[in-house]
Amino acid sequence: MSLQGNFEFLIFPSVAAISNSSSPGASKDSEKDVNATAQEKIPLSSIMKITSHDAREFACGWGAAVINVTVTYPINKIIFRQILEGVPAGAAAKQLSEEGVRLLYRGILPPLCQKTLSLSIMFGVYEGSRKRIYLLTKNAGLSKFLAANIAGTAEAILMPLERVQTLLQDWRYHEKFRNTSHAFRHLLRHHGIPECYRGLFPILVRNGLSNLMFFSLRDHSKTLMAGRDTLFTNFVCGALIGGLTSTVFYPMNVIKIHMQTKVGGDFEKFWGVVKEIYVSRDKSIAHFYKGVHLNYMRSFISWGVINAAYDFLKKIIFV
Repeated sequence: MSLQGNFEFLIFPSVAAISNSSSPGASKDSEKDVNATAQEKIPLSSIMKITSHDAREFACGWGAAVINVTVTYPINKIIFRQILEGVPAGAAAKQLSEEGVRLLYRGILPPLCQKTLSLSIMFGVYEGSRKRIYLLTKNAGLSKFLAANIAGTAEAILMPLERVQTLLQDWRYHEKFRNTSHAFRHLLRHHGIPECYRGLFPILVRNGLSNLMFFSLRDHSKTLMAGRDTLFTNFVCGALIGGLTSTVFYPMNVIKIHMQTKVGGDFEKFWGVVKEIYVSRDKSIAHFYKGVHLNYMRSFISWGVINAAYDFLKKIIFV
C-alpha cells in the first residue's frame, strides 16, 4: 500500500470498514490494520493534504442540504417575523399570506446558496479536521472541540449571504432592496465589506458550540445504535439532536437578527444588544425564546432530513 493509501486508510478507517462490514471479524481486522499503519511515520504535509475523502464529505453535506431549504423556508420566514416584531405565529402567517406567494419566497437565493455551502463546510471541515487533529494529539475530546470551532469559523465566511437574507426578509426593506444582487451592491457600494459581516460574534459562538453539541450527540447516537441504524432511525436521531441544538442556541439567532436588521452606523456591542432586547421584551429572558416552537419544528424536520440524507449519501458515495 502506498504512503497516500496508508494515510487515507489511517485517517478514514470507518470508510474501509463499511465495505468489509459483511465479513465476520472485519471490524477487528480493520482495527489491526489501522494500528499497524499508525506505526508508520506520516509527514505533516501528507496529513494536511486534501484527499478524495474530503471531497466526498463535502459532496454529502451539499447534497443533504439541497432538499430541505425549499421545504422549510416558509416556516423560517414566519419565525423571522416573530423574532423581529414579537407577533404570534398566526399573525405572522397571516401577514405572509396577504403578501402572496411571490414575496413568500423572496430572499430564498441567499439561504439556498448559504445552506448548501455551509453544510458542505460543516460536515467536510469537521470530519477532516477532527481526524487530522486526533492523529496529531491522540485526544478525542480536544479534536472534537477544535474541529467543531474550526468548522464553525469556516462557515462564517458565508455570513454575507445570511446578512442579505435578513434584510430581504424584513418588510421595512421591501421597497429599498429589489433582490439579492441589489442588496449586495448597496451594502458594498455604500458601506463596504465590513457591513456584510455585521453580527459576526453571535454567529461564531452559535456555529462553534452548536457544531460541538450536534456532532457529539450524533456520535453518541451512532454508538447506541451500534450499526442498526436505518433511514428512519437516522431521521429521528437527526431531528431530535438538531431540534435540541437549535433550541439551546436560539437566543443567538435573536441577537444576530437584531444586529443585522440595521444598515450603516456604528457596529453594536454584543452585550449592548442583549440588554436592548431584554429591556424591549419586558425584561423577560423567556421572551428571547419567542418563536422557538416553530424554530424547533423547522429544525426537527430540517435536521432529520439532513442527517438521514447525509448518511444515505455517504453509503452511496463512499464505496
